[in-house]
Amino acid sequence: MGKYMYRAGIDLGGTNIKAGIVDENNQILKQASVPTRVERPYGEIIKDMAKLVLCLLDELSISKEELVGVGIGSPGTVDAETGYIAYSNNFGWENVPLVPEMKKYLDCPIRVSNDANCAALGEVKAGAAKETANAVLLTLGTGIGGGVVIDGKIFEGAHAGGAELGHTSLIMGGEPCTCGRKGCVEAYASATALIRDAKRAAGKNPQSKMNALCGGNLENMNGKIPFDAAWDGDDIAKQVVDNYITYLGEAITNFVNIFRPDVVLLSGGVCNQKEHLTDPLNAYIKNTCFAKEKAMIPPVCCAILGNSAGIIGAANLI
Repeated sequence: MGKYMYRAGIDLGGTNIKAGIVDENNQILKQASVPTRVERPYGEIIKDMAKLVLCLLDELSISKEELVGVGIGSPGTVDAETGYIAYSNNFGWENVPLVPEMKKYLDCPIRVSNDANCAALGEVKAGAAKETANAVLLTLGTGIGGGVVIDGKIFEGAHAGGAELGHTSLIMGGEPCTCGRKGCVEAYASATALIRDAKRAAGKNPQSKMNALCGGNLENMNGKIPFDAAWDGDDIAKQVVDNYITYLGEAITNFVNIFRPDVVLLSGGVCNQKEHLTDPLNAYIKNTCFAKEKAMIPPVCCAILGNSAGIIGAANLI
């Protein structure tokens, strides 16, 4: 083995497969991506993942013997022990042998975990939670992914399907969720939920500045518009944003009461609002967490690694 410890991290997404070679200081030496093309058989997708790693090693003049392992962050319900993807609705996968298939191409330790778990681990190892060992990450996107790191390691649960924070109940019998239940955190605090609520409010209130910012077409609504309109003094948009902060704040309070981490991290496009998102959330949870300020209340911060978090976190599965 060479002087350095090289690991590969793969972030398997519905649009792209991203991979990088990571050194012992958690620096990405080189990364690349290829389209996932999810309609293909899983064997072809997995082969592309392996080829991407091998190409990166070749470009860096690193031998396969110097690669100490490959970590993979995958969407869906992941069985970390067997290396199988039990279920991933985005891919239409059920019981897919991800790690066994990868071992056809790479003769080294290979580990897999949920993609949100990997993003959380990446932030703990090299990002916004670098000085801590315990963190909860919520990815605020189309849905809500959850990652929990305890004592510097991903908390998977005893079996596949643990730490699905987005699919805990917020309002019983509430808005329908993609998982089939009603009232999940995802159905109220995801970017999709924010856009849905902004559309409804703008549709009922033609005078709202959100309509103008959409160019008169509510299909152009995005997660930035309600914040912009609220910041510009629009009361309807302010109500949408305040409701969103409340939903997200209640969810964060639940997770703080369960895990009491060192920090709560948020990622996804909504985090472009920075302190306009985190300041009210920090104020909110001070009043709602159990024991209030008599106990430690973790700060709510935005993740900083962006797309690199999944690669670095996956590499640290090794």
